[in-house]
Amino acid sequence: MECKNCELKQRQYYCVNCLRNHLRDFRLQTHHFSSDRKEHVARASRAFKSIESGRLLRAEIARVDHSLDQLADSLAKVRRDCESKRDRLRTLRESLAQRRRTLNAARLLPPQSQTLTKESQELSVLSQTIARARSGLVQELVEVFHVVEVGGRPAVGGRAGARGEWTVGGLVLPVPGDVRRYPPDHINAVITHTIHFLGLLTFYLGIKLPFEVSWSCKRFGVGMPWIGAGRGSESWANFHPSLSPPTDRWTSKHPLHLTSNPASTPSSPSSSPSRTPSASLADSEASEQTPAHGQNQSFTTGLAMLLYNVCYLAHSQGVEIPLSQAGDALSNLWAVCCSGELGRRSHSTTPLLLPPTPPSFTLDFAQVLQATAASPARAARIRPGRSAQEAGISRMRSERIVEEEDGWDVVDLGGEEGFG
Repeated sequence: MECKNCELKQRQYYCVNCLRNHLRDFRLQTHHFSSDRKEHVARASRAFKSIESGRLLRAEIARVDHSLDQLADSLAKVRRDCESKRDRLRTLRESLAQRRRTLNAARLLPPQSQTLTKESQELSVLSQTIARARSGLVQELVEVFHVVEVGGRPAVGGRAGARGEWTVGGLVLPVPGDVRRYPPDHINAVITHTIHFLGLLTFYLGIKLPFEVSWSCKRFGVGMPWIGAGRGSESWANFHPSLSPPTDRWTSKHPLHLTSNPASTPSSPSSSPSRTPSASLADSEASEQTPAHGQNQSFTTGLAMLLYNVCYLAHSQGVEIPLSQAGDALSNLWAVCCSGELGRRSHSTTPLLLPPTPPSFTLDFAQVLQATAASPARAARIRPGRSAQEAGISRMRSERIVEEEDGWDVVDLGGEEGFG
């Protein structure tokens, strides 16, 4: 059916009387159900009162069980804490017992002064043993390189004796004033022998020299030898008073070889100059008059550095070499090998030496260089009463006399004393 007013389709339509009857029936049912509900609630309340005491008891039991669990956890935690503390206490007791044993053992030891005395004696014995071993190695080294003096004669009657010539490996090493009398090949060979002998000698004795030798092929003994002061905070060239302020000319490498053809000389291992150094003694004067970065390397300067190394080595072994004898390198090395203090002092073992060069070493490299570069003919014209120190500090003349012999130059420096 469809209502003509709202146009809604409904299954049934009730009249007012029917609705009133239905509402009355609903009210009666609701009142009846309400009475039943109240009756059931009352029954439940009465039944609940009979079991309330049991429920409360069970609740109390559950609460107590929960408390017991918490107490058990706390007890386990306390037990673990106690166990860790027992372990720590055991460790402390063991440490204390060990310290007591150590203290008792220390009380039984002799006084410290006696212990130090014993250690010092052992160190002294070891140093003496090392010194004897070094002396034996040096003697074998002298025999291998065959360092001997040939020629000469002893003093007989009123006649003065004559000194011979020192050789290494059968080759004569001349003093700087006699270098021009020998061919370049001879000079190169004998200087190479001397460098090897000096290198092994300083290795056996544990001595660090003021000037370091390097080789043009970057490998020991391969190529041409060069020499120069090492760089660094302990470098001799940085704090030696005789080289202050211009130290760059000594830290650069100088050749220890000669050549008759200047154009064929290899370049320095530490620098590449625009023109290769020639094998002339005249380069020594040129190197003193031009800046270090623009000058040719000087054989004379390198030879003076080698002689200075020998003099410092002799000083470290208790042999003092005067300036007048600094040019005779092999004779000085022989004196080092025969020294009574040989091998007792070193830079690597006790008693330790000061880094090169100490204040006790008074030989000035500038004087050695001037004496090495001086011409023997000019040195002979120096007045007999003039001391070597006065001759060493006099000003050089600007005149340069060049002599041609064996394909290389010789320079004449006025007012300076030379070797030989």
